[in-house]
Amino acid sequence: MQVTVSAVGDTLTVVAIGAAVLLLVALLWRAGRSRRDFGTPADRATFNTLHTASLAAPPLRSGLTAAGATRAARHLRTLLGTSAIALSNGGELLAWDGAGDGHGSRAVAHARNATEHARTELIGPDGVACSDPDCPIKVGVVAPLIVEERVVGSLAAYGETTSAGLVRATNEVARWVSAQLELAELDQSRTRLMEAEVRALRAQISPHFIYNSLTAIASFVRTDPERARELLLEFADFTRYSFRRHGDFTTLAEELRSIDRYLLLERARFGDRLQVTLQIAPEVLSVSVPFLCVQPLVENAVRHGLEGRPGEGHVTIVASDAGSEAVISVEDDGAGIDPAVVRRTLAGSPDGDSVGLGNVDERLRQVYGDEYGLVVETAPGAGTKVSMRVPKYRAGVHG
Repeated sequence: MQVTVSAVGDTLTVVAIGAAVLLLVALLWRAGRSRRDFGTPADRATFNTLHTASLAAPPLRSGLTAAGATRAARHLRTLLGTSAIALSNGGELLAWDGAGDGHGSRAVAHARNATEHARTELIGPDGVACSDPDCPIKVGVVAPLIVEERVVGSLAAYGETTSAGLVRATNEVARWVSAQLELAELDQSRTRLMEAEVRALRAQISPHFIYNSLTAIASFVRTDPERARELLLEFADFTRYSFRRHGDFTTLAEELRSIDRYLLLERARFGDRLQVTLQIAPEVLSVSVPFLCVQPLVENAVRHGLEGRPGEGHVTIVASDAGSEAVISVEDDGAGIDPAVVRRTLAGSPDGDSVGLGNVDERLRQVYGDEYGLVVETAPGAGTKVSMRVPKYRAGVHG
């Protein structure tokens, strides 16, 4: 199965081009401004520009907010080397940094044409209308901030005089800011998508499992009240974990604890017919994994290994250390699945009966890359083995 990454690729291209052009313009704009001895002037300008851009990027990755704009504004002003800058969202001033605070009240009006027509505007002395002869704010350059062809705000640079270099620099910095804002939207979309997929997975798992669990617990209420009480507490802990709202990731140890509760409840239903073997390397217990990525595989193994057939069913759960990765597999000796059905399920078809298999595969690929999807080995009458590889360490992934 392949995952479409064109949107991400296009955005990364925008970022790369924007960063390169920004660097070139900023080098030309600032190369002669510093005279300290730090290699050649170009070396100094390169270092200072890259360092300043790295400081401005994180606040912008939270979106165009007042807090993020305020933190980024001073670094953006350093990049441009102007007396002041203003960031707005088209309707209100988000941040003003530099001299002439009194001009901030007019920054939104200055940005109106730029945001309405998606083009750079020059604000002359009449537009700035400064009555203080000592104020360095005489003119301005306003560039729109554009994300996916939508104008979301503006960046304005203010100083004593305009020049072709300042206009180019303002435009390129605005494009770079726009790229950061576009990445912020992608991050937010990815988070919303993963949350929706986890909710969908819960909806798939819960009705089937809840009904069977409560039926099993009810069967012990009169014959063994103490066991019914213990199973009810395990059921509460299991559902509390499955329906928790914090975090997209968990540790393998936490996922396995939830699986242990699940298996305890299923043993109450199947008795000695359910045989489980666990082979867990201690070294991988602390590895972070996407929330609810192993549990659905175990539920599938129990369903395909025991339901609809007499006798015992064996489920084997293995988590092994493979250097920089953890390898996790869930295997059953049940009826097996037609490989064509598995392919359709992993491709997103809703006609399969494997709980959450496509959901887990998609989330693994989103988090780690296309090469980290599920591997399913199965055939009718031959049981099923589902495996995954998970990097032990990955930036942004922590339980």
